[in-house]
Amino acid sequence: MSFASLTRLLILAALWGGSFLFMRIISPELGASATAFGRAALGAFGLIALVAIMRVPMRFKGRFLATLALGAINSGLPFLLFAWASRSLPTGYSAILNATTPLMAVAVGSLVFGERVTGAKILGVLLGVAGVAVLTGAAPLSAPVQAAGGITACLLATACYALAGFLTTRWIAQRGGLDSRLVALGSQAGAMLLLLPFAAWQLAQEPIALQRVPAGVWWSLLALGMLCTSLGYVLYFRLIADVGALKALTVTFVIPLFGLFWGWLVLDEPVGWAHGVGGGLIAVALWLVLRISSMPTTRRTKAA
Repeated sequence: MSFASLTRLLILAALWGGSFLFMRIISPELGASATAFGRAALGAFGLIALVAIMRVPMRFKGRFLATLALGAINSGLPFLLFAWASRSLPTGYSAILNATTPLMAVAVGSLVFGERVTGAKILGVLLGVAGVAVLTGAAPLSAPVQAAGGITACLLATACYALAGFLTTRWIAQRGGLDSRLVALGSQAGAMLLLLPFAAWQLAQEPIALQRVPAGVWWSLLALGMLCTSLGYVLYFRLIADVGALKALTVTFVIPLFGLFWGWLVLDEPVGWAHGVGGGLIAVALWLVLRISSMPTTRRTKAA
């Protein structure tokens, strides 16, 4: 990996690790639904600007509805679940649990799409489960029931990410492909459509006194939508183009470090042994799954 690509990867990890910090700041003030909708809306506007500046032709080739549906699964539901979880979970916990996405891909692939599961992948999933158990059982959380609900929400969000990965292959890639920037834009539009009724219902039940919301919350929402979402997509797709999808996925190893760092630096959240042990188990699990996943591709390349 070149220095430029490594720099992009670290910036992306810092941004996506920071997204959990911003949600931790925003959600208690605006609520989970409004936070998720604001993130999707700002992300969509940022991507519209990007597409316009780069003069990307708006040709969805009959797959616009597919991108909307993918957005509901890959952005809308996870944004809502992570925003809800951030009301009870410290920043570092959400960031570490987000790293279980490749492990969820193994489970979803085998249970739903008939993917072959190797012994190493099973071991990786078991280590990941052990890591989550360490985080859950040893965490110094003041409200265990709420924390368990937050952890469950994070795991459901990563399951959505995993499911969307397989659906993207079937609905987009296997039908001729589509410009990744258009996929990202359609996804954020789909997330907005899904989240709009949730946000409207929340605001009807609990109106927000806008004048009482601290300025830092609005700045955090702007950063969450424009930097973590819009710019994050740009960097991620550039990484995929430069180094390939597998190496781009290694960003999942670095995001928890930034999540822990931002939570400690900004919110003074404690960092304990549970983070090290639980995060370490999940990191080893990710290494097993991603390393084993790359082997068949390498062998096919040599054979060709």
